[in-house]
Amino acid sequence: MTDWFVLVESNTTGSGRLFARAARELGLRPVLLARDPGRYPYVELDALDFRVVDTADAGAVRAACAGLGGRIAGVTSSSEYFVATAAEVARALGLAHPDPDAVRACRDKPTQRRTLRDHGVPGPLFAEARTPDAAVAAAEPIGYPVVVKPVAGSGSIGVRLCSTPDEVRAAAADVLGALPGLPPQEGVLVEEYLDGPEYSVETLDEQVVGVTRKHLGPRPYFVETGHDFPAPVGGPLTTSLGEAALTALRALGLGWGPAHVELRHTRRGPCVVEVNPRLAGGMIPRVVAESCGVDMIAHVVRRAAGVAGELVSGPVRPASIRFLVAPRGGELLGVDGVEAARAVPGVVEVAVLREPGELVLRNSFQDRLGYVIATGEVGGSAARAAEAGLRELGAWITAAPAPSVGGPGSGGDPAAPADAGAGSPGARVAP
Repeated sequence: MTDWFVLVESNTTGSGRLFARAARELGLRPVLLARDPGRYPYVELDALDFRVVDTADAGAVRAACAGLGGRIAGVTSSSEYFVATAAEVARALGLAHPDPDAVRACRDKPTQRRTLRDHGVPGPLFAEARTPDAAVAAAEPIGYPVVVKPVAGSGSIGVRLCSTPDEVRAAAADVLGALPGLPPQEGVLVEEYLDGPEYSVETLDEQVVGVTRKHLGPRPYFVETGHDFPAPVGGPLTTSLGEAALTALRALGLGWGPAHVELRHTRRGPCVVEVNPRLAGGMIPRVVAESCGVDMIAHVVRRAAGVAGELVSGPVRPASIRFLVAPRGGELLGVDGVEAARAVPGVVEVAVLREPGELVLRNSFQDRLGYVIATGEVGGSAARAAEAGLRELGAWITAAPAPSVGGPGSGGDPAAPADAGAGSPGARVAP
């Protein structure tokens, strides 16, 4: 009898492939349920079983599970947009799962904000708006600058720092319009800008695995260009960030399975930017594994399959990732320097995330074309190695800009020089 492990949709890049590998290592047969399995290149590369399913319909997902035959060992998702559906189906099948209602409430950012506020968890002032003009009105009492973001989304798509009413109006119009990679939105969230370094706390169940230091690209956008684990901060701040994250999870009724809690350390202390009821993106689980030996993806798969496993950390060493970020819009022709990057001392992994021919979109995680992961023995050594590896990479991009994402000025001037920007030292602009 086949023991199936069901994955509801996936990441297009990053950890989705690793979920399937972890299921195989557990002796299970992974199967991907997706509306368009062709979106995920690793399905063909790894000969992964798949079924074409309307994954927006939990009933259709349950029916697909029933049609597999054999035993369903677990149901989960590596995708932000399908974690609640996976939890609902797992509950219906009597399998291990987080609370799907808590997950859905958490994924709705205004509901999450209200819940955290009502439980006294420090965070930004905020308001919800359903039109661009309402967003401008909401920004006035909060005070500029403000952050405008979708009410449901991930990967920094549509998230923008705004310093004027016109910028708020434009940002809200973009989100309420049709941004590539973002589902239709009923409104936007307008938030106080929290000034201070950004961190994330990675948790499994109610245990803090560690704290990540996050690096961001140029304002007004929030593209993550790198991560350091563990965050190079003292013990007191690490403790206070972890405690703030666990307080937020308890307030939201979470604490089963993984969570990725983003915070900023402000003059008021740690303030919660956002709680995500899933593993971190941005290859953070891989960085954590290189740092302390904790395989968060394998743990999540075991948890969803109902297999008990103690979370044990080994000796901790610094680990860092740096991303090659698209310096401009255009068509990606290729990325070079991969072998040179792999030869840099301390570098443990180099990968290219985008295929030639893809249009490069700006101002979200979609800008990330590749990455370098490195380790070290002392503080700062991993970050230096990752940055040295990154300097070996370069992206060839056509001079013609891709369609703008994020409003006027975000697509790039075809006559302008290629400015690599933060986190992206290599730009080869094709004639």
